[in-house]
Amino acid sequence: MGSLFRSEQMTLCQLFLQSEAAYACVSELGELGLVQFRDLNPDVNAFQRKFVNEVRRCDEMERKLRYLEKEIKKDGIPMLDTGENPEAPQPREMIDLEATFEKLENELREVNQNAETLKRNFLELTELKHILRKTQVFFDEQEHAGLNPTESMTRALISDDNIARQTALGPVQLGFVAGVILRERIPAFERMLWRACRGNVFLRQAEIETPLEDPSTGDQVFKSVFIIFFQGDQLKTRVKKICEGFRATLYPCPEAPADRREMAMGVMTRIEDLNTVLGQTQDHRHRVLVAAAKNIKNWFVKVRKIKAIYHTLNLFNLDVTQKCLIAECWVPVLDIETIQLALRRGTERSGSSVPPILNRMATFEDPPTYNRTNKFTKGFQALVDAYGVASYREMNPSPYTIITFPFLFAVMFGDTGHGLIMFLFGGWMVLKEKPLAAKKSDNEIWNIFFGGRYIIFLMGLFSMYTGLIYNDIFSKSLNIFGSYWRINYNISTIVTNKELQLNPSDTEQYLQIPYPLGMDPVWQLAENKIIFLNSYKMKISIIFGVIHMLFGVIIGLWNHMYFRRQLSIVCEFVPQIIFLVFLFLYMVLLMFIKWISYGPNSDNTDPAHGPFCAPSVLITFINMVLFKPGTAPAKECSPWMYSGQNGFQSFLVVVAVLCIPWMLLAKPVSMMYNRKKQHYQLNNHGTENGDIEGAVDAIQPVSGIPQGGHKEEEEDMSEVFIHQGIHTIEYVLGSVSHTASYLRLWALSLAHAQLSEVLWNMVMRNGLTQEGWSGGIILWAVFAFWAVLTVGILVLMEGLSAFLHTLRLHWVEFQSKFYAGQGYGFQPFSFEIILDAAQSTTED
Repeated sequence: MGSLFRSEQMTLCQLFLQSEAAYACVSELGELGLVQFRDLNPDVNAFQRKFVNEVRRCDEMERKLRYLEKEIKKDGIPMLDTGENPEAPQPREMIDLEATFEKLENELREVNQNAETLKRNFLELTELKHILRKTQVFFDEQEHAGLNPTESMTRALISDDNIARQTALGPVQLGFVAGVILRERIPAFERMLWRACRGNVFLRQAEIETPLEDPSTGDQVFKSVFIIFFQGDQLKTRVKKICEGFRATLYPCPEAPADRREMAMGVMTRIEDLNTVLGQTQDHRHRVLVAAAKNIKNWFVKVRKIKAIYHTLNLFNLDVTQKCLIAECWVPVLDIETIQLALRRGTERSGSSVPPILNRMATFEDPPTYNRTNKFTKGFQALVDAYGVASYREMNPSPYTIITFPFLFAVMFGDTGHGLIMFLFGGWMVLKEKPLAAKKSDNEIWNIFFGGRYIIFLMGLFSMYTGLIYNDIFSKSLNIFGSYWRINYNISTIVTNKELQLNPSDTEQYLQIPYPLGMDPVWQLAENKIIFLNSYKMKISIIFGVIHMLFGVIIGLWNHMYFRRQLSIVCEFVPQIIFLVFLFLYMVLLMFIKWISYGPNSDNTDPAHGPFCAPSVLITFINMVLFKPGTAPAKECSPWMYSGQNGFQSFLVVVAVLCIPWMLLAKPVSMMYNRKKQHYQLNNHGTENGDIEGAVDAIQPVSGIPQGGHKEEEEDMSEVFIHQGIHTIEYVLGSVSHTASYLRLWALSLAHAQLSEVLWNMVMRNGLTQEGWSGGIILWAVFAFWAVLTVGILVLMEGLSAFLHTLRLHWVEFQSKFYAGQGYGFQPFSFEIILDAAQSTTED
């Protein structure tokens, strides 16, 4: 049980491994995940280490696997994940893996290249098919109109006078080019042709209805067919350059209709052949990817394990014989035997006859902090580590946080209904944790909720308990035991008198017996419910806060005792506990004294202890600190709760004030005295025994550099004084501010209850006032709206607010009393951690 309350005891070990067995031994340690290796080559460049070539080979294999994975995802092929965890392959198996990945990559690249070439040919033939079809339609339209196509183009391009002139000279020869261009470039293309050719060209274009696939990117693009008529070689050259600038593709188009039809038939034949070849190519590609998809997850695991092993081996040193690897590592003391068994297994796997050697080393370096966790305690440990990792062997707050965190949350979130919603949600995640964890969602919010499923479960459970104490369920009360109040008034008195009050001293109206559990349900109907709960919850918050802080100071005592800091116990813990008990725990005792001493039945027997004579605890505490006499609530009342209170309170304040210089000066002065005493013993050790040489040797360091040593001592003591002053001021002022900080328990609890009541009165009550069949429909709609607001605002937003306030109470008010949090976490060489990190990086 010691490791639950403190971090594991760690030791620094030196590990000697034979070169042939090093790989297998490190592989076994990676599966175990209990060893943190140190880098013994911090000054060596990463490219100059021994196993850098093997790491590069692993990087290359990982690159090939990522390429395969990208192609598999592109085709939407599911990758089989059996959940297996294959062992790291032997070094000789790396060659087989490399050959397999090389073959798959080359085959896939060749298939992709062939497919891209075929798709490009298919695209060209498809575009040519559309050109022949569209131009044929255009020429057919001109022929049906009774015109020769060339003649109609001539008339469009050349005026009548020029036609007559050129006809006399000879026939007009018009040329044309046909091609395909992206549809969005048509307007700019047409404007450029008009401006560059001065209107001496004629353009006709028609859209291709179906999108075409770009073989380079695989995107679907929309294109248009165009045909341009012109006269002369100069315009032809200009038109072709414009087409090239707009990345339009030109295709040959015969003038004769018979030639166009013959070409179209040939194009259709070639397209059918290409479709067949493309289908076979895609089938072959699909078969290759399906075969790779079955093993790619295991391949990734194997390659990452190999890479992690060689990266770890790069942290080791070689001995002078180049036959042995030397490593230094942090290991838990309790797991040394387990680690030795793993090393033995690795040696047997490698076939080596030289056993590994694991030696413990002495060191002054602070070991890493390692807290063993399971799926239940992991979330609470994460909350503590988020503030700061515990110093080595320091008291771990997590075991106490498991109870105090959900309880303090529930004090602020005290509603049985809302707690039930949270409890059911947390319970569902706990029951379904295995299938939910197997899904490995990349939704960050969901992962946070799922990681804290046990925290949510306990917060909901404790909230249901505090809701029963407050007798609050969706702002309504549960009448479990029946109210202990009796109303003996008639109906007319109750209806006409809104300010009617019940007398707790009257046995006919109150049974004089406490309600068995929590609040009496009659308070839900009372007009002064807020006033009563306000006082009750405020006092409860202070009580819980002082107990929580007191517990933190006591945990600090356990730290001092474990580290054998007797001076800290006498000079820090004792004055701290006296200061907290004599002031703030005494204020808590005053609350209990007031509850016990003053009651409704004392009006007749002892009027001085009646309900109207109870003095204010807050005013009493303020007067106590200021050494003022008590103030009585009325003339016939006493200002004191018990006899001798004034003198006793003065004694408590004086002792508490004396604790401040005790905390401030006692420790530095004691340290200064002890140092001077040690210095004196060092100087007089030799002369007391008659050993003059020993005395000279003892004095030599002091006389050699007296000023330097003295300065260093003065600096150390000044730091001690400053640190102790800061610590004292922080504790004294913090005791006041931290006690007041626990009032957030009261404030958030009251706010949550009032918000729940307002939501019920403004939303849900409107649905309950309607009758008949229409009332059912309205109630259905109103309930849906009320439920959404309840879950969204009161459970999620209010729950998050209460969670953050509870986190602050633990980090600042509780842990500051004993927790330094200046350590560093234990980061073992673990395949599980490495694979999880790699997978989350890939998903991101």
